[in-house]
Amino acid sequence: MTGKPRISVDIWSDIMCPWCAIGYTQFARAIDLLDGEMEVETRWMPFELAPDMPQEGKSQAQHLADVYKRTPDEVARMRGQIEQVAERVGFPMVFDGPEGEPGMTWNTFEAHKLLRWALAEQGPAAQTRLKLALLRAHFQQRRPVGQRETLLAIAGEEGFDTAGAAQALDDEALAIAVRLEEKRGLEAGINSVPSFVINGRYLVQGAREPEEYANMLRKAAVMAAGGEVRNA
Repeated sequence: MTGKPRISVDIWSDIMCPWCAIGYTQFARAIDLLDGEMEVETRWMPFELAPDMPQEGKSQAQHLADVYKRTPDEVARMRGQIEQVAERVGFPMVFDGPEGEPGMTWNTFEAHKLLRWALAEQGPAAQTRLKLALLRAHFQQRRPVGQRETLLAIAGEEGFDTAGAAQALDDEALAIAVRLEEKRGLEAGINSVPSFVINGRYLVQGAREPEEYANMLRKAAVMAAGGEVRNA
């Protein structure tokens, strides 16, 4: 008797990326659409959108203006459009605070270290729980996720041992491992996020509709394993 297909998905992502939150919300809905057709295991892989960001962070609006060479009005329209999409898919986000506090862009290398530790410590499901908590903390609660104290607090809130998490953030070997994973991603053609690598073979980039993700997962489930990463 043949069991359900087992699908592995590596998601290359950064918690500074609003499209990563939007994309995963749609991907999770795709899993619901599949209604138990297959078992899908996800792992979160590191990608830094702003690797040179200082630890004190930077205004998100200013960062977008600098990166995309946009005027303040253009940045405001861009952010407004993202907020509308996020609301539509069910992951509401508001970039600036209720009193006009500016939304921030943070250095995320420490967060990526924490996520890799979470995967080794408690497995993929727990890593996803932490990843989603970090996305909510950044996009919905405007917590300073570039700061060590915040990362440790969130880890504790999600049931992780904070002493172990603190040791992980101090672990130079873990830092090297994350850098190697980042390098591996770039060498595999991961140049934007979110990027979903299905069964180590199919590369799906960008935030898609749930039906698209579901169809791609179905396709992967019936294809033979092996081969190079392909664009889907």
